[in-house]
Order: sequence, then C-alpha cells, then structure tokens
Amino acid sequence: MRASDASSNQIILHGAYVCLRLPPEARGDVARIEVPAMVECLGLHNEFAPADGDAHARGTVAFLRRVDATPGAIADARLLHADAVVHVAAASAAPVTGFCAQLKRRLGPALAPRVLDGVLRPPSYTGAAMHDFAYARRVLQQPGTVMPHAFLAPTSKTGTWWAKDWMERHTYFLPRYDDAGSMRHQGHALAAEAGIACLMRRTYKHAALPAPPGAYDFINYFECTDADVPKYHEVRAALRDVARNPEWQFVREGPTWHGRRVETWAELCE
Repeated sequence: MRASDASSNQIILHGAYVCLRLPPEARGDVARIEVPAMVECLGLHNEFAPADGDAHARGTVAFLRRVDATPGAIADARLLHADAVVHVAAASAAPVTGFCAQLKRRLGPALAPRVLDGVLRPPSYTGAAMHDFAYARRVLQQPGTVMPHAFLAPTSKTGTWWAKDWMERHTYFLPRYDDAGSMRHQGHALAAEAGIACLMRRTYKHAALPAPPGAYDFINYFECTDADVPKYHEVRAALRDVARNPEWQFVREGPTWHGRRVETWAELCE
C-alpha cells in the first residue's frame, strides 16, 4: 500500500487588475458609468475600508489612481500609461469575469482596458519553517487611509527557468552556502526579508505556467504606508541584485505601476 497524500493546489482566489486610460475629454462620461451599482449587484466589498475575515470569499474591489510608472524589459504600454487600475477578486471566477465584461461593455471599444488576470494558489515551495519565516510575520491588508500606496509589478520567468527541474527552481529561494558554511547568496527569501513586516503582498499566477505570449507568469502587487515607500524600493533593488538573489537572472519585468488607493470610482475620474 502507498500513501496518496498530496498538497492542495486548488485555486484560493480569482483576481484581475483592469488597467484604464482616461483621457481628459472622456472622464465625465466615464465617471457616470454605474460602477457602484455593479459592485453592489455583485456583492463586492470595497478594500479601502476594513473588512471581516470572509471578505474575499464574497469578493472585493479596489480603486487605484496613478502616481507614476516605470518601464520594464517587457514592453506593455497599456499598463505603463494606465491612468487608473481597478482590482476585483473573488473565490469563484464568475464575479471577476462578470465585472470585467460589464465594465468593458460600458467603456466601449475606444477605451477598452488592459486586463491582467490570474489565480491565487497555495505557495509552491513553502514548508512549515519557511511558511513561519515568510508568512507568520507578514502584514495584512490595512484600510486605504493607513496604507495608501499600491504597486503593480508583473513578471515572467525565462524559458531557461521553466526548463529547470522543480527541485532546482526551489533552491533559488533559499540562501546558498559554501563548504565552510559561509553564505554565498541570500536567495529570494532573505533578499526580500526587509519587506515581510511592512509590505502587504499578493501574487496572482497565470492559470497555466509558463504563461502564453502576451500574458505574465506572475502579477505581483504590494501596498504600504507613506513611510514605507522607500522600503518597497529597497526590497525590489535587493531582489534585482543577482549577486544577492541569483533567481533574478531568469526574471523579466513588465512595467512597475505605482498608484494611490482611493475609495470610489468617481475619484479615479477627477
């Protein structure tokens, strides 16, 4: 007899970031789109306000207004130049796809948004000790008045990465030591450690990895306070340093989009 135990890989959350261009001459009409009614009809909770524990099971929505953006190795003009981003998430796919379809229809082809979607699954490379290190001390989502900054930073891995065995890929997340016990590289986990306690983070994966052309493998998202914006940039710089984190030689970044969380749809159009 053999055990048939296996870790769950079931989808925990479906999510999408709807990236919008809002030309000045169109903002009045866009502001009148009945997005609040759509949100109410779908039963979505606004992430700007505090939520109880089952908010994501019901579904959530968030409104993000552009601060700035920087290009990445992957060209993506529609994200880079987005004036606003709407995040929608739910435990089932229907509220997410329904919201995106309704908003696209109301915006019309001239303002068709760029939609970055994915799913949240249990961590792939996390045993009990690593879970305690990376997640037990993590900061949870706070109200928009407390953590107003949002960073959307999608990435993909190279073909060389996906050609590696999963066990080899796993090693890049851990520190590496020489035979004398001296640390040679920090790996992803230690390079990102400074952000655990101050950066709310969420990563959607493409439903099938590697993602097809035109899609990202990972849609990474962070929130933080005013005071911790420098910490976000510090952590990103540490991850990009291949001497500290060799994994990054296999990473290709899309644009990094920086927004500010706002409470209502109308605020995106001001």
